[in-house]
Amino acid sequence: MSKANVGLIGLAVMGENLVLNIESRGFSVAVFNRTTSKVTKFVEGRGKDKNIVGCLSMEEFVSSLEKPRKIILLVKAGAPVDVMIDKLVPLLDKGDIIFDGGNSFFKDTERREAQLAEKGIKFIGSGISGGEEGALKGPSIMPGGPKDAYEAFEPILTQIAAKTDDGPCVTYVGPRGAGHFVKMVHNGIEYGDMELIAESYNLMHHAGLSAGEMAKIFEKWNEGVLSSYLIEITAKVLAYNDPDTGKALVDVILDKAGQKGTGRWTSQMGLELGVPIPTIDAAVCARTISSYKDLRVQASKILKGPAAKKIDDVDKLMDALHDALYASKIISYAQGLALIKTASDEYDYNVNLAEMARIWKGGCIIRAQLLDKIKQAFVKNPDLPNLLFSPDFAEVVNASQDKCRYVVRIAKEMGIPMQAFNASLDYFDALRSERLPANMIQGLRDFFGAHTYQRVDKEGVFHTEWMEVYGG
Repeated sequence: MSKANVGLIGLAVMGENLVLNIESRGFSVAVFNRTTSKVTKFVEGRGKDKNIVGCLSMEEFVSSLEKPRKIILLVKAGAPVDVMIDKLVPLLDKGDIIFDGGNSFFKDTERREAQLAEKGIKFIGSGISGGEEGALKGPSIMPGGPKDAYEAFEPILTQIAAKTDDGPCVTYVGPRGAGHFVKMVHNGIEYGDMELIAESYNLMHHAGLSAGEMAKIFEKWNEGVLSSYLIEITAKVLAYNDPDTGKALVDVILDKAGQKGTGRWTSQMGLELGVPIPTIDAAVCARTISSYKDLRVQASKILKGPAAKKIDDVDKLMDALHDALYASKIISYAQGLALIKTASDEYDYNVNLAEMARIWKGGCIIRAQLLDKIKQAFVKNPDLPNLLFSPDFAEVVNASQDKCRYVVRIAKEMGIPMQAFNASLDYFDALRSERLPANMIQGLRDFFGAHTYQRVDKEGVFHTEWMEVYGG
């Protein structure tokens, strides 16, 4: 019996869909799951009459694979990945490849690759974006690790990835944890995107628009510069009526947002690497405060906002909101890409930002028309220090700033939280400020802690003996 080309462990829906995707491209696949009943159910159900080998033990699974073995893990990030690797390693040979396709933290990926390299086993840490549908029809794939390990997997990855006019949405990202770092930031940008959309929805709601009216606006927006997967499905969510109540489903969904950690990791790495990503940070904080539902209900009875305000010109507000949302998205992407660039320099990943924009154009959750322009910006200038320095994007954001300020001002007057819109505008204003008030901070730090300061009129590091001046 011939051996399978590739194996996959982890038959949740994402794993099943990826197996079916791989098999549909002409590859044979061996599958294993810790709960073996899932293997039987899959091969007798969705995988029936396909070139899929169901294995009921780890030993059977490993022995069913052609050498060098190529094994994809799609198990829960964290300890389960380590547990599965520990079970696999005694059964593998030097040169075999383990491909972690989950949302693992990139530092865990770095550790795992180093440990496996000592045993002669190659390890790829790869982001896979697109959800269940993407896994089945073609995701965006962000693999990092040894280049030769990627090349061994490349024939499969290029076949199963989403396709655009720019080719398959997969590329070699870089060594060690580069793939999972990029996927982490991709998810952080996704957090920012969704928060900006949610805040837009909230402003529309307070302006008196129904869910159906909002759906039509988002449908129209999806025909222009805002065209993207998230804008497209926003319109669909708003248009859907709950079969139980007849109301718009969005109106009966509890306002508590979940998160699995990648957005928080992005914020943490922004702080660790000293890269400001306030729009992403605001999105993470907004999800966190949403989880305090009971506390917010209590606070709503104690803390009072401004008096109700009627919007006189809703059409004017919607026009401004469109441009403000587009500009804020650009600013959010600028922050995420700046974080990837800094990490690439810090960790010697050598990430190609134009290629990241290219592979995000299809399959992934943040796929958008905007990404082609981002790709072109980094093709023209690979060393672009910030996306907002691109003449094309600078022109858009400069021209949209009045509308950004108008939207934020209206929201403030109505007492509506706009964390992500505020953060994007503040980032823009801070970045374009030749002088910021950090001089005052340095003066205060020197006063209470003798932390010293530099001067604008002479070279060197200085300290003022404040106690001698004021006594103490």
